[in-house]
Amino acid sequence: MRPALPSWAGTLAVKAAVFITVMCCALAALLGILVHVSVTNQTVGQARDLALSRLKDATAAFEAGDSLGRGASLDPPGLPPSLRGLAVSGERGTMVADRLGRPTMWAAGPADGGRALAVAVDYSQSAHTIEALDTAILWSSALAIGATLLVGAVAVTRVTRRLHTTAQVARRITAGDLDARVDDRRAKEPGRPQDEVGAVAVALDSMASSLQGKLLSEQRFTADVAHELRTPLTGLHAAAELLPPGRPTELVRDRVTALRTLTEDLLEISRLDTGRERLELDAEDLGALAARVVRAAQASDFSGTPSASGPTTADGTPASGGEVAVVIVRNAHVETDRRRLERVLGNLLANAHRHGRAPVTLTVDGPVVTVRDHGDGYPEYLVAHGPQRFRTEGGAKGHGLGLTIAVGQAEVLGARLAFTNAPDGGAVATLTLPQTPPAPARLPDGAA
Repeated sequence: MRPALPSWAGTLAVKAAVFITVMCCALAALLGILVHVSVTNQTVGQARDLALSRLKDATAAFEAGDSLGRGASLDPPGLPPSLRGLAVSGERGTMVADRLGRPTMWAAGPADGGRALAVAVDYSQSAHTIEALDTAILWSSALAIGATLLVGAVAVTRVTRRLHTTAQVARRITAGDLDARVDDRRAKEPGRPQDEVGAVAVALDSMASSLQGKLLSEQRFTADVAHELRTPLTGLHAAAELLPPGRPTELVRDRVTALRTLTEDLLEISRLDTGRERLELDAEDLGALAARVVRAAQASDFSGTPSASGPTTADGTPASGGEVAVVIVRNAHVETDRRRLERVLGNLLANAHRHGRAPVTLTVDGPVVTVRDHGDGYPEYLVAHGPQRFRTEGGAKGHGLGLTIAVGQAEVLGARLAFTNAPDGGAVATLTLPQTPPAPARLPDGAA
């Protein structure tokens, strides 16, 4: 099984640092080995040549019966056995070995009587030179690796910072901020070659501009169509009221009402899409507001006698009422826009009754309001990505605008609206109101 890596191990900067470090270490090791081998061979070769030269002079002096000279002797103590055996066999050779604790270059050759004539040359200075060279190679390699890492980190950080900025802008666009742009200065400088990061930034900005233009055109079209439909629908509604009583009249009035509701929803969505909605803040009792929303919803959409559940008893048992139970676990006073909050809760209740099953419960627990039914639950796409306008599941009636409007109004309130499914069945919509209401949006000069 592959071990799990920490999140920072996947960043480009870490990968680049590891790659640079490995390459620098490999290069430093290769160069160090080459220099060490070259200098060692040269130093050892010079010492060997000197030892062999002295051995030649000592051999000539021995054959002439003269003094052997400095450092030469027959079968000296400390002569390596392997080198002595080579000399006794009639061959000449050299070897580096310790003599009295000091590195020594030995050269030995054959002499009369099965003896070995050997010359010892002090090799300590050459050994110190090689050791100092190895130390210098290690320190210079460490400094080179450190400097390369520093320069590489600066260069990679500049690239990763630009990539991070591009990713942040992409996330802002995903969240709905279509005005977000990268505006990479390097990509705008004339005559400067454009790198890959700049190309990605330019492509993202171009995509965002195109997407923003298309969405604005669709929003304007939706708003214009809905606005133009209001006048003929108002006249159609007035004309329907003048029709004589009967089943055909009821059908006409019902369809006209549905069309007027759809038109008003489209207008509301268009206003929410502009992001210029104003808040009218006021202190509200959340429990009383919830009971009021339930009464209004039952009076307008639900069959049967209009009724609503009031506050609960001290043990949290819902008070008796109609199809919706209002459970107040912990009441709260909030500063919010009453009309928008009623719109959100009303849409959630309407969706619960149209697409879920009774019992439907509206629970107030401080600033958190929950609407739950006991139906089949929300579709998977809605739980994962949120509601989508003009999309419903399972042949259900409607246009998918109710929850879309609820999400939009919740965003204006600064609240968080989450959709989940209960483990034992049923859809659960949770509205969490903010502790501090958002500041009212500032409209441009001249906007109404």
